[in-house]
Amino acid sequence: MTKPFVAADILLPDEAIDLSLWPALACDQFTSRPEYWQKAEALSAGVPGTLHITLPEIYLERPDTPSRIAAIHETMRAYRKTVLTRAVHGFVYVERATPSGVRQGLVGAVDLEAYSYAPGAAAPVRPSEHTVAERIPPRLAVRRGAQLETPHIMMLIDDAARTVVEPFAEKKEALCPLYDTELMLGGGQIAGWAVTHARDIAAIENAVAALGTQAAFDAKYPAAAGRPPLAIAVGDGNHSLATAKAYWEELKPTLPPAARETHPARWCLAELVNIHSPALCIEPIHRVVFGIGAAQLAQAFCSFAAAHGARQCEAGANRQAFCFVGAGGQQTVQIQNAPWPLAVGTADAFLTELLPRRPGLRVDYIHGEGHVRALAGPDTAGLLLPDFAKSDLFCGVALGGVLPKKTFSMGHAEEKRYYLECRAIAAP
Repeated sequence: MTKPFVAADILLPDEAIDLSLWPALACDQFTSRPEYWQKAEALSAGVPGTLHITLPEIYLERPDTPSRIAAIHETMRAYRKTVLTRAVHGFVYVERATPSGVRQGLVGAVDLEAYSYAPGAAAPVRPSEHTVAERIPPRLAVRRGAQLETPHIMMLIDDAARTVVEPFAEKKEALCPLYDTELMLGGGQIAGWAVTHARDIAAIENAVAALGTQAAFDAKYPAAAGRPPLAIAVGDGNHSLATAKAYWEELKPTLPPAARETHPARWCLAELVNIHSPALCIEPIHRVVFGIGAAQLAQAFCSFAAAHGARQCEAGANRQAFCFVGAGGQQTVQIQNAPWPLAVGTADAFLTELLPRRPGLRVDYIHGEGHVRALAGPDTAGLLLPDFAKSDLFCGVALGGVLPKKTFSMGHAEEKRYYLECRAIAAP
């Protein structure tokens, strides 16, 4: 039985380190709000922190990116020697307190041999959204030469019986506590416990594997019965996991066969979360288009929809609703007979068609309606998408496809996973 999620050798900072300043928010957040990262850098200045070993996406295309990456690699080497003094072999059971509730998870290792982001691939571990190949090389530059990884990746399981993560909430008092800290800049509270007993490790590995058996898959998704089974879907950090896979495929041919079975780069650290968690809010990722007003963008969208056979409506079944936000207010457009089954697919197709025709426009993907409204202005239009149902995620992936890029977000920006645990992916 394939085991796609297994125990890992997890590294944590020395107990003397200020843990409130060690974790940093996922690097793909606040890509249009440099002030957030300036505040985070000010807080982290002069103290050990994961912000110093990650590269916020807002800096990916800056001229000083190569020097930033070199500094990251140097800091990783230093942290591995002097900062990351605690080690856990197993998993970390995590409880993250957010405005949405207490989200439970297990930090462990995804076997990259069980994962593929290739279009049409039917591996046990699959992306839930389209992987944009062009987004991998800048991240690969960070992965190459890195001693460590620290994940913001969140993996999802469809575990209605709650057999994998939730049992540890009841036994956490018997586990060794690892950390309990507030997260900077509105991130809430996080606590973690070591799961190291051989019995518990085997239970987790086997329970996840059981979710991906043919029998379990066919019973859960009758419409997809007989297709290659799915055990885990990528939730957050799709391109980070794809980068780890790309690096492993690059490294693998250079290794002898025996080393390929044990090299640490074959695995990628991630947090596993049950999609049925009440504290896991699946929200749409909205679009902000720079260089155009909301009224103009709405007009262009209506023309696009009509050209593709959709019609505007006030109400009715199977309608898709889009809200265009600008300096002067907002306008809602509802359509029926859309050629794409999800509103995000329609929006994605619209922008894909529009942007080449208007070279001055630029699009960004924003988590949270409030952030979209804050960015909207006379020449900046927000495109708010409707809520995304949890059931759409696994069903869509199980039926053999991926969702459009940047379809959903698991909670608000500040609720994203913070970098905290580390793992070595190279020899010292």
